[in-house]
Amino acid sequence: MSRPDIDEYFLKISCVVAERATCRRHHVGAVAVRDKHILCTGYNGAPAGLKDCLELGCLRDELGIPSGTRHEICRGIHAEQNVIIQAGLHGVSLEGSTIYCTHTPCNLCAKMLVNARIKRYVSFGKYNDESFVPLFKEAGIEVDVRKRPPLEITTLD
Repeated sequence: MSRPDIDEYFLKISCVVAERATCRRHHVGAVAVRDKHILCTGYNGAPAGLKDCLELGCLRDELGIPSGTRHEICRGIHAEQNVIIQAGLHGVSLEGSTIYCTHTPCNLCAKMLVNARIKRYVSFGKYNDESFVPLFKEAGIEVDVRKRPPLEITTLD
């Protein structure tokens, strides 16, 4: 049995967070971390308390909108947006943090993360939008796209 390194550990946690997603296209989970401590989490889905796509169906599918485009035509809030919102609701600064996410960000989330002053973004999945790359480079945000972590949980009983 080998102990996962810290990036693999938090990426695995992002996968568990993604299980709460209510999107019919992608289950995305994000974890904000600073000094090896979780600050907050977020997953993609409808605003709190409102009907979601699991109940109503996917508006984007109904309209034939391809992934990575026309984000405004969606009931859902992205996982990274929810991380930022949760941090704000609980009075937690994301400055200097690392975001661990199951997917790379869309352009809108990338701009928000730049303004939240994160320092690093770690992912294993690629979203259908690469426009975050030059934006993060200019902002000095380190990007690390790793291999997908093993999803089995290993413990000694």
